[in-house]
Amino acid sequence: MKNSTQKVTKLKVKDNNENEFENMKNQLARAMADYANLQKRTDEERSMVFKLASISFMTKILPILDNLKQAQNHISDSGIAIIIGQLETLAKEEGFEKLKINIGDKFNEETSEAVDIVETSEEKDNNNISEVIMSGWKYSDGTIVRHARVKVFKIKKEIKK
Repeated sequence: MKNSTQKVTKLKVKDNNENEFENMKNQLARAMADYANLQKRTDEERSMVFKLASISFMTKILPILDNLKQAQNHISDSGIAIIIGQLETLAKEEGFEKLKINIGDKFNEETSEAVDIVETSEEKDNNNISEVIMSGWKYSDGTIVRHARVKVFKIKKEIKK
């Protein structure tokens, strides 16, 4: 009897140990999954903070670049042209690019801001860009950093008297 009681006790201890081992394995698996999720979330947040900081910095640099371009248009200085080129190269290296918007393109409110309307009698020109006042820029993921500022053709309406 004593021997069978010992066997039962040993089996109970063994079952208990196996259950405890399984519970610990499950807890470890959950903890590892939680840690992997935390790492992923942290990496995503870090990327987002970097992106927002980059965009914030670029929005502060763009007016300076615009001023340099205006100065270059008025005095045509090779030193200014070099600085403009360096800033544009730096912007590209950091994941920014100019929006490709040209005269004659259809106006797109997602990439452009109409700052003026130019009347036209030509139907084919209606809602097309007549002039690009200021370049637009986007980040590498497609986020618009600054809309292009443009003038847009609109059909001249006949005035009723």
